[in-house]
Amino acid sequence: MTQQASSETTPAPKPVVVKVSGALLGEGGAPEAFWEAVKALHASAPVVVVHGGGAQATDMARRLGHEPTVVQGRRVTTDLDLDIVQWVLRGKLNTQLVAQAKRHGLTAVGLSGADGGMLRVARRPPWTVDGETVDFGWVGDVEGVDPSLLERLLAGGVVPIVAPLGIDADGQVYNVNADTVARALAGALGAEELLLVTSTGGVRREVDAPASHLATCDAATFADGTRAGWIDGGMRVKLEVAFDALRTGVERVFICAPDDMLTRARATRVVG
Repeated sequence: MTQQASSETTPAPKPVVVKVSGALLGEGGAPEAFWEAVKALHASAPVVVVHGGGAQATDMARRLGHEPTVVQGRRVTTDLDLDIVQWVLRGKLNTQLVAQAKRHGLTAVGLSGADGGMLRVARRPPWTVDGETVDFGWVGDVEGVDPSLLERLLAGGVVPIVAPLGIDADGQVYNVNADTVARALAGALGAEELLLVTSTGGVRREVDAPASHLATCDAATFADGTRAGWIDGGMRVKLEVAFDALRTGVERVFICAPDDMLTRARATRVVG
C-alpha cells in the first residue's frame, strides 16, 4: 500500500518588526551589530525595520535656528518641524539605512507610512499636560494600517525600512512617533516579535547603573516606575507602546541594545 503524502504544510514564519532608535543612527547609519542581527533574524523570518530620527531632526532644526518642543517624549510638529522630519527621516536617514542593508547582503526598500496609504492617521487633538493645553501640530494618531504593500515586499524577501510618517484621508502628511508606528505595523502584520532597539538596551531603575536592569517589566512595575519618576520620557513611550503591542496580539516584545538583539541577555521583556 502506498503511503499518501501529508497535505499539511509548515506554516510560514511570522514577521519580526524591529524599531531602531534615532539615537543609534550616526553619520553612517545604524551600528554594525544592528545589521548583523537583522541579517540573522531575516535568515529565518521576514523582517520590517522602522526607524526614528528625533535627534537628527533636532540637530537640523537647531542648524536652522529653530528649537523644537518635546512634551512627554513627543515632538510638537510645526510647519517647519514637519518639513525637517521629511527631509531628515524620509530623506537622508532612510536612504542611508537602505544603503547599509545592501552592504550587508540584504535587499531593502525605503518607505514611509504614507506610501501606499500604509499608515492612516488623524491629527492629534490638543492634550492637557500639567494643566496646560498642548497643541502638537502636525502629529498624527494612528487610525488604521493597510499592510498589503508590506506583505507583498516581505513575500519577495525584501526588508522594508519605514520612516515614521502617516497620511490622512485628504492626503496631508503627519509626523508619527516611531515606536507607535512599529507597534501599529507589528499588530497589523501579526508579528511574532517586536524589538525596540535602544542605545541603553533594556529598562533600568537608574539609567547609568547597568546593575539596575530589569529582566522583565509588567504593568505594575510600569505604574510604580512612572509614579517614582524613573520611567519617563522616551522610555515611558516605549513601554506604553510595548503593552499596546501585546494587547494587539504581538507575541513577544523586547527592549534591547543592538548587540543584544539575538541573545537578549541584557534585554527587558515586556509582559502583560
